[in-house]
Amino acid sequence: MRFHQTPALLRWLFPRIWWKKSVQEKVIFLTFDDGPIPEVTDFVLGQLDQYHAKATFFWVGDNVERYPEIAKRVLAAGHRVGNHTYHHVQAWKNRVETYGQEVQQCQQALERAGAPAAEKLFRPPHGQLTFAHLRKLQPEYQVVMWSSLTYDFDASLPAEECLSRSIASIKPGSIVVMHDSLKAEKNLRYVLPRLLQHFTSLGYSFKTL
Repeated sequence: MRFHQTPALLRWLFPRIWWKKSVQEKVIFLTFDDGPIPEVTDFVLGQLDQYHAKATFFWVGDNVERYPEIAKRVLAAGHRVGNHTYHHVQAWKNRVETYGQEVQQCQQALERAGAPAAEKLFRPPHGQLTFAHLRKLQPEYQVVMWSSLTYDFDASLPAEECLSRSIASIKPGSIVVMHDSLKAEKNLRYVLPRLLQHFTSLGYSFKTL
């Protein structure tokens, strides 16, 4: 079962997490997880540039250290980057101390690539979090989840359906999850340009968190 919109119960259980943003204008907050990856992240950058759109990237530290030049290009283009652990680890399978080390190691990689040390953002891989892990992260990190999940990573989901369901789930202030990863590349290349075109034509803008 796919939940393209976040259940209200989760928002109630974790009120200090960002699920969506309160806005007075037609603004969408695009986010991209799991990169940076050559060609895929470059494709995303090119599409965002065409629509003068800004986005927030939640990256895996190991990838940042493999491809620091891509990270630098993203930051130079005015986008924002956040922490997605160093090895894309799951909170439910790791002790709080181990998880904290993963987060710290990723943050160091981000800052070496030029990310500002202040106002740290974090998104847990797979959306997995416990109250104990959350206490470890706060208040140093602002934890960010989402209100709209595109499922671009799901190879069994036809690209056309991925696009239509994504469009239906997005509202002003939505935090939208996509992935600049090899796994998501097929759907991403179809969905992203069409999503940008659709909402731009309706008068929306795209900003960083």
